[in-house]
Amino acid sequence: MSDWSDWIGREMRAADRLDPALAARWSATFDRDPLADEAMPQGIHLCLCTPEARTGQLGEDGHPLRDDSPASFLPPVPLPRRMWASSAMQFHTPIAVGASIERISHIASVEAKSGGRGDMVFVEVDHETSVDGQLAVSERQTLVYLEALADDAPLSPPPHSGGLFDPSDWDTQRIVHPDERLLFRYSALTFNTHRIHYDSPYARQVERYRGLVVHGPLTASLLLQLAAEHYGENRLSRFAFRGLSPAIVDEPLHLVLRDTGQDTELGAFAPDGRQVVKASATLA
Repeated sequence: MSDWSDWIGREMRAADRLDPALAARWSATFDRDPLADEAMPQGIHLCLCTPEARTGQLGEDGHPLRDDSPASFLPPVPLPRRMWASSAMQFHTPIAVGASIERISHIASVEAKSGGRGDMVFVEVDHETSVDGQLAVSERQTLVYLEALADDAPLSPPPHSGGLFDPSDWDTQRIVHPDERLLFRYSALTFNTHRIHYDSPYARQVERYRGLVVHGPLTASLLLQLAAEHYGENRLSRFAFRGLSPAIVDEPLHLVLRDTGQDTELGAFAPDGRQVVKASATLA
């Protein structure tokens, strides 16, 4: 595996504006009424300063192509499968409709590993999102690049085991049914062209998923909304999530929350009890 040290510290800047149309589309995507004030819910930053690569600059998987030029922000890792592994967010101030947005991103680390899933490369990216010159969200995002799978590799995740998720240990539960319409709208909001979210033959035949994959940030956004229903809007100072297993379209997701006395534990589970996302939060 190559030495990626030259990519450490690389910077990318992006600008945006949270206009009323984007705010309305976000609310419509999640079947929510607009908030009474101008402040948008936590998680809206995931739909701002989105990638702007031209269609001709996209790779087979739908992600922007990477190369070893000085203009390439992400390193040209020669592993074809990319996943959003985790994020750790700190919320400093709400983002209001009409605000001017700037995001400054840096490559924090690039680390190659080998394990039971073969060669892997983890890329950590630090993002600072500011509104009208004031820091609003700081986030460390971890991407993982994986080897290609054989054409006859088992589909992931495995079929439901027959078990049932038990919500009795959790304070709050909400069941959602992410379908193709929700995935399409979230891809549009985030300008995400990764084919595992909308191209069923590609998802099954190339990346060997059992169906279309629910975006990790989409599940995280739903968990943030569960926290807002429990505590009120814009109450979190910190939120972290980690993907454990793919969530598949048209399969119910159990979103749960419990207050541990110090922090809040959240999770997303498949109907058979398989955990999809593990998350935690701290109140401001």
